Amino acid sequence: MTESMDEGLLDRSSPSKASWELHVTASIVLSSSVASCGYFAYGFAVGYASPAQSGIMDDLGLSIAEYSVFASIMTFGGMIGALISGKVADIFGRRVTMWLLDLFFILGWCSIIFGKRAWWLDAGRLLMGVGSGIQLYVAPIYMSEVTPKNIRGCLVAAASFTLTLGFSLAYYIGNNMNWRTLALVGASPCFIQLLGLFFIPESPRWLSKIGLDKEVEASLQRLRGGNADISTEAAEIKDYTKTVQQHSGSKFMDMFSRKYARPLIVGTGLMALVQFGGNSAISSFASSVFRAAGCSADSASRVTAVLQLPFAAMSIILTEKAGRRLLMMITSAGACLGCFLAALGFLLKDYHQSAELTSQMVFTGILLFSVFFTMGMGGTPWIIMSEILPINIKGSAGSFIALVNCFTSWIVSYAFNFLFQWNAAGVFFLFAFFCGSVLVFIAMLVPETKGRTLEEIQASMTLLK
Repeated sequence: MTESMDEGLLDRSSPSKASWELHVTASIVLSSSVASCGYFAYGFAVGYASPAQSGIMDDLGLSIAEYSVFASIMTFGGMIGALISGKVADIFGRRVTMWLLDLFFILGWCSIIFGKRAWWLDAGRLLMGVGSGIQLYVAPIYMSEVTPKNIRGCLVAAASFTLTLGFSLAYYIGNNMNWRTLALVGASPCFIQLLGLFFIPESPRWLSKIGLDKEVEASLQRLRGGNADISTEAAEIKDYTKTVQQHSGSKFMDMFSRKYARPLIVGTGLMALVQFGGNSAISSFASSVFRAAGCSADSASRVTAVLQLPFAAMSIILTEKAGRRLLMMITSAGACLGCFLAALGFLLKDYHQSAELTSQMVFTGILLFSVFFTMGMGGTPWIIMSEILPINIKGSAGSFIALVNCFTSWIVSYAFNFLFQWNAAGVFFLFAFFCGSVLVFIAMLVPETKGRTLEEIQASMTLLK
């Protein structure tokens, strides 16, 4: 069944027979841009914790442990959001789910803006975490389902670029702005997305899943343009959805069956290893890391934030040109090198060597890690996740994978300050080890997905009988 399905999909999706692949319509650009607003909001929220640290701790009298709770509780909220994201998106659709995440973000920012006690800020950060857990699932899923295969990677990577843009903006302006005003800036993209959601179509693959065949064609026609021939693509989506639903269940535990072992292992393995590579800790506490190394926190944070942008922009091109697999391998190797340099820098400090050399090595290491992470290691796993999961388990498996991501991120961000105070060099050596593990994992298990339809990819990775 799998082989015959693959052959049929390959035949139907050949470039000569699928003219819809060649067009980037205004509807696709608008849909991608609206979905990207959530990435910007999430990136800004992640970057917010570092520049706001000194202001919040001084104004509210928080200890390091209390501020670690504030910074890390967003990832705990992300676990809650991840748990509900797939089910909500499957029942109510991708657009309604994006409305819901905006509501959580807006309520969270308001709690921080008007908060008078530490628990107000913790509650706001928790609500934003719920929104981020939903965002991390629904945005790449929606974008992969509405875009044609030849530009799918580029557009999802472009959305990830807005995450870096939001993160960099928080770093760049945050050190010279009151933390409440900075929170107000962070809430603005959520209002833009709320408005934009009225003007974009629902995912045709979700519409097919719930049996609305006419709406599938209407959504595709709107996405591909009024004059595009969408018959081949519509038939492919409907046929594959029916085949999957006939041979598989859609209960939560179905994703753990043998037929789905490979996509589940690839998705969860990538997410866990990437997060254990240290990004959530480095992004949340970069300012304190730079200070400990003897760098100017303001200058180093700004340089890092600015230099991330062109490398994040490169990922938009490289995702399709180099492919997901090669890009992940190169960027994970670069991130490993960055963490190793930072570890060596702090090791020199432990042995009371040149303070100037320590600061230079740590700054260079953090800079290398940041640019390589944003160039591919951070966003590409979400592209792969959105491509490899069959439609019938996409909600449950996607939620589970997002939960793994948020849980490992929470562990790293909460434990980092304590580990860093205990052994700064050791924690960065540990990050280097996990970044290197990402490269090995990809080489052994992760397939290349560029230039293939979602139906082709999913059929090749599952065992349907």
